[in-house]
This record gives sequence, structure tokens and C-alpha cells, in this order.
Amino acid sequence: MAARADAIVTAAMRPDLFSGLGVISLSRTIVFATLAFLVLAGFAFRSNNLSVEGLSEDELNKLNAVADYRQNGLTSANGEHPLLMKALQTASLYVAEKWNNTSVGSNPGWTIAPETALRLPSTIFGAATSILIFILVAELFGAEVGLIAAALWTFDPSAIGFNRIAKEDTFLLFFFLLANIFWLRSQRVAESESPKKAQRYYWATAAAFGAMLASKYLPQLIAITISYYWLFQNIPQTQWRLGKTRMLKFFFVMGIVFVAVNPTILLPATWRQMGQFAGQKLVGHDGYEFMGQLYTHRMTDWLNGIPWYFYHLFVLVKLPVLTLAGFLIGLPLLFRRKLGDGRYFILLWLFIWMMTFSFAGGKFTRYMTVVLPAIFITSAIGIQATGRWISEKLAAVLSQPGIKPYIGTGVALVVIAFSVLASAQISPHFRLYTNVLGGGAEKAGYYFPHDEFYDAGLKDAVYEIAKHSGTGARVASETPGLAAYYAGRAGRADLVNVSLSNPTSVNQLREGDYIIDARGRRYFSNDKLVTALKSSVTPVARLSLESIPSVEIYRVDERLLAVVSGRLSVVR
Repeated sequence: MAARADAIVTAAMRPDLFSGLGVISLSRTIVFATLAFLVLAGFAFRSNNLSVEGLSEDELNKLNAVADYRQNGLTSANGEHPLLMKALQTASLYVAEKWNNTSVGSNPGWTIAPETALRLPSTIFGAATSILIFILVAELFGAEVGLIAAALWTFDPSAIGFNRIAKEDTFLLFFFLLANIFWLRSQRVAESESPKKAQRYYWATAAAFGAMLASKYLPQLIAITISYYWLFQNIPQTQWRLGKTRMLKFFFVMGIVFVAVNPTILLPATWRQMGQFAGQKLVGHDGYEFMGQLYTHRMTDWLNGIPWYFYHLFVLVKLPVLTLAGFLIGLPLLFRRKLGDGRYFILLWLFIWMMTFSFAGGKFTRYMTVVLPAIFITSAIGIQATGRWISEKLAAVLSQPGIKPYIGTGVALVVIAFSVLASAQISPHFRLYTNVLGGGAEKAGYYFPHDEFYDAGLKDAVYEIAKHSGTGARVASETPGLAAYYAGRAGRADLVNVSLSNPTSVNQLREGDYIIDARGRRYFSNDKLVTALKSSVTPVARLSLESIPSVEIYRVDERLLAVVSGRLSVVR
């Protein structure tokens, strides 16, 4: 490989790399103040009205696992997923309960809801991720690009939305970024100081990777770092090579930390759970709705499942348009040598993630969480390049070269402001954001309804039914366990919650019972029945998330029973 020995040294050591792209002389005070603002603003967006949306079925599984841990100690509950996030949720729920039992916390308006307590660790880690993005990008491309990328993460509607659900992806990303910060730092220290001083960063990298795997079992992400490492092996006279012995120690440290923060991996029952999950025996539903069409949703369906362009479309319709424009401008710049060798890390990040997720048959939009920073970094590069081009043109026209830094900064602020505006307008239902290319608010919930609604309206639907239903009424939905949880919260443990996809249960419905049709819960097993209901029966209630329809509630009467009996043969 034709490369200089110092090519791996990061851009943070070469502050002139982006000298034409904006203000390059950033004091530590300005940087620290900006990062503090981003973290606080990011947390404010992410924690605002955390309990306004009901739990999803996935989140209820976490809540049940936490309850099991607190009652029985460490168990294999929800064992198909690692422990680290659930341990943090356990602590959060415990503190919330203690707070609610105080004189202040027991007052109306000051009580911490279970939804808030369960999701709070995700919001904290999601807000803090801005700092890690800045540090990583400053190592690769300089502080200015780092601040823009961190700001895009802070205010992006999708990033905020993914950080507001109690799932593992936020923690996976956090420790992935932390590991690579230590890794890049180790290379810089090895070159600029000594290989011996760099060793502590090697072991910190390994520890962070251990925590990453204890957040979510996705070892493929380590391939990004290892590939970046091996890419430069032919460079002569480098000081940062690990060697075989230290590489073995590296994986040993990673394994020790992984077990230390994920001790449930030692339980045989956990391995049985993981085996069932890997064998797709824990998949609860038989399809996924994407752009109005149903697809099979097993990972091993590959190209026969959800289309390969699922995530590409997400980028097109879910990013604010100026962020998207920055990404489209920045992407070809990643192939230009003058950008530096940090570009290889971003390219590997995008490529390996895409190969891991795009061709599997089963997809969820929250899997985008771990690649969004790479998209924002690329967009930040494009934004800076655009700012440089505009500033040079205007400075030449106005014969005022001194205005260049201010114009470049202004371009970045305009793009960031569009993200702030997008998030403010869709708050607190951030996952529903759809840009103008995707049709805006009129198309919200059309492209990825399962992930965009994520059972957010079921809580209100059950509470509505609880007000009007008779004792022992049956309630048919696609999430009977979740419905039962909220029925209990509403003081209606007498309600009998059954599956809408179960023909036997549907056949047992009687007048006075209820059917819940929640958007995002359309499957092959219920499609014809629900379609018949929509065309033949008027719901007794329609619920919305702000102005976006989310749930329809049907009360069983003679007409509905006639529809059900006539369509029962197609319910499978």
C-alpha cells in the first residue's frame, strides 16, 4: 500500500486539514461549552414526556425481566438479550420507586411513571453519545466536523426517537464509539509518545468492546475496527501494532469484561433462550408491513423477506432534507485522498453495517441507530465542504476574505436549525417524522408503521376500553400481554385479553367484547379479518398520536360477529 508511515496519525494532530472549511481556531472553552449545551439539549428532547407513549411489547419484556431479577435474583428472563441494559433499567426503576415513596415524589405531577424509569437510561446514554461522536470525529477529521456531527446526532428526530425506547441499540452504539475512541487514541499515543503508554488504551478498547457485547450480541461491529487496523499493516515502521501476544490479551480482557457485566451468560437456561432466538422460535408474528405491503420477517428469508432497500429508503425519507443533502455531498468526498485516512474508517463502518443488515430478511428501523453517526459524520463533511465553497464564492464577489469562517459556520447552523425545527414540530412522537421527500406529515406511519408507532397508542386504547367495557369482557389485539398489563394499570384485571391472530379466540368473541386494530400490527394472520372490519364496521373510537391516526377500537355487535364468522376461514 502506497502510504506514508504517519498516515494513520489522526486528523486531530493536523488542524490544517480542514482549514478552508470554517473557523478552525476553537478554544477548549468554546468546545466544552458547546458539548455541554448539546448534551443538555439532547437530554431535554429525549426525556420530554417519556411516558406519553405506552410501552411496546418488546419494552414490556424488559420490564418483566427486571421484575424477575428483583424477585428472584439473576435469572434467564429475556435471556436472548444481554444483561447490561436491563441492569441499568433495574437500578432506574428501583430509584424511581424510592422517589415515588417520598413526600415529594408521591405528589401528583412529580411521580415517575414506569415508562419513564424504564426508558431513562437510554435517554441518558443517547444524549451522552454526542460527546463520543465529537471525540471520535475530532480524532479523524478535526474539531469543526466533530461539532457538526455531534449536533446532527443531538437534534435528529430519528436519533432522538431511537433513544426514547428501552432497547439495546443505544447502548450498543455508545460502547462501540467508546471502544473506537480508545483504539484511535492508542494509535496516536503509540506514534507520538511510546508503544508502552499506548497499552492502557488497548485494554480500555477491549473493555469497551466487552461492554458493547454485553449490550447486544452483535460481534460483527468489531470487524469494523479490526478491518481498519489491518488495512494499514503494510505501512513500515509503525509503533501501534499489537502483535500476537497482545492480541490474545486483548480478546481475553474483552471476554472478562463481557462476563463481568453480563453474568447471566453463565446460566444454562440463558443459552437455551439464545438457541431458541437464533432458531427464530421466539418470533411472535408472521410478517412486517413496509410501504403498505406485507413481507415475511425471518432473518433467514434473506432477499425473499423485507426488500434490501429498506434502510436506503429510511435514509431518504427520515433524515431532514438538509442533513440528507449534506450526506449526498459528503459521500463522494470519502473517496478523495485529501480527506485523510480517517475516511477508511467511515467507509468500513458504512459497508460492514450495510452487509450485515441490508440483505437479511428481517429488519427493524432501530437497527439504524448504530450507523446513524456514520451518516451524520459524512453529512458533516459535506456540510463543511459546502460551506467552504459558498464562502469562497461570496468572499471573492464581495472582496471580503475575512467573512469566510462566518459563512461556513452559518451554513452549518442553518442545517442544524432544520433538524431542531423538525424535532420540535414532531415532538414527542419523534419516530413518526417524515421529511418532505417522503410526503411529510401526511405520510407519517406509512413507510415503517411497526417501528414508527411501536405500540405507542395501545395504552390509551386499553384505558378507553376500561372505561366502557363490562365485567369480564374480552379484548382481542395483537399484543394481549401488553393489553393485560395496561388493563391491570387501569384497575381492570377482569378483562380477558386474547390474540387477534388466534382463530379460536376470535370465534369466542361475543357482543360487548372489543377488538383493537393498532397500526403497525398488521400481519398475514390478521390481514383479511381486519380489512373486512374496516370496510364493513364503524369503529367506536379512533385514537391518534397528535394528528396521526394510530388505533381503531371496535365494539363487538351483531354486525361485527357476522363479519367475523364470514371471514374466519381466512384467519390463520
